[in-house]
Amino acid sequence: MTLLHQFKLQLLIVLCITSAHSIFGQQKNQPITHAKWLIGSWKNQSAKTVDIETWKKLNDSTFIGRSYSLTGADTVSSEHIRMEQHKGQLYYIPTIKNQNDGKAVIFTLISSDNKHLIFENPEHDFPQKITYTQITNDSLVAEISGTKKGRQKAIQFPMKRVR
Repeated sequence: MTLLHQFKLQLLIVLCITSAHSIFGQQKNQPITHAKWLIGSWKNQSAKTVDIETWKKLNDSTFIGRSYSLTGADTVSSEHIRMEQHKGQLYYIPTIKNQNDGKAVIFTLISSDNKHLIFENPEHDFPQKITYTQITNDSLVAEISGTKKGRQKAIQFPMKRVR
């Protein structure tokens, strides 16, 4: 092998290693990738209500969601949700009809891995924390928690994947 061929081979190896580090570093700084398992439709049916939540990927930094509860044929609650990533930080931004004057509330991701997402807004009345936990590929538990009227409260929503 000539000296020129050796140099080209070494240069190619260095470029491959540099590219791999760059790609890995980008994924590491992309917390929204920890939420990709949410994409799809989820459902919880209890004796009183049917809760449905759907998530779609809008682009590489934004997921959009919709959640609603039905009692019979009546929609008893409805919210639109955006999960947005800005400068390496992930935000959960629900807008709930007839709450907060129709304005969005921002929760900041405080902890995540490939099966857990924990968002917090300690200034919000209730909830102050929103947690998603993947149980299996087709099941999750969403939880809202915090202090309400001076007491700790947590409400869980176990859900199964619909599609």
